[in-house]
Amino acid sequence: MLFGLLVLLCAGAVIAHGVADRDAAYLEQNAGQALAVFAYLGAKHMITGYDHLLYLVGIIFFLYRAKDIAVYVSLFALGHSLTLLAGVLLEIHLNSYVVDALIGLSVAYKAFENLDGFKSSFGWQPNPKAAVFIFGLAHGFGLATKLQDLTLSSEGLIGNILMFNVGVELGQLLALGILLVGINAWRAFGSFDRYARVFNLALMFAGFSLAAYQMAGFFFAV
Repeated sequence: MLFGLLVLLCAGAVIAHGVADRDAAYLEQNAGQALAVFAYLGAKHMITGYDHLLYLVGIIFFLYRAKDIAVYVSLFALGHSLTLLAGVLLEIHLNSYVVDALIGLSVAYKAFENLDGFKSSFGWQPNPKAAVFIFGLAHGFGLATKLQDLTLSSEGLIGNILMFNVGVELGQLLALGILLVGINAWRAFGSFDRYARVFNLALMFAGFSLAAYQMAGFFFAV
């Protein structure tokens, strides 16, 4: 899992997370409703979105009960659904570099929280559920900015964006299932407790690195 984390980080350093050129070309050329295609692309974007996946790993890392997983993941889904739909349909434009930097910081924040950093450093713990929902809003704007970079037809736009969001949620469920299998397998091997701290330190480093990469793009992009 540590190796996979490093691979994801390296991928992020090479390619800014966005919509693939072929997919972008199709979306811009589409002049009507294409519900199945938008759902597929939403799922694909979530599954290949290393920033979203890293945060999702942080959310579920120390959750053992299905009820807790469902609550936290639902709060995250609600947050990013609201801002994805609002960002595109209400044309709320935010700087994509700043939003993606905030997403990177969300990864670092969650890892710091997993390490009990707030309690040990400040003697108090922010509400973790509220934090997941708030950062979910940031992740939704991250998804919205990728679509806002494209020239989408207004014909059938509402249905298409709704289905894109449905695809995002389906992709998140698929990714969640894979991540849970991986984490539970790790726990079964007995080394989870020994390396949990190291993993979250690596996760925090990845988050700060992603944020720094995006801020560099903000200041130096031509």
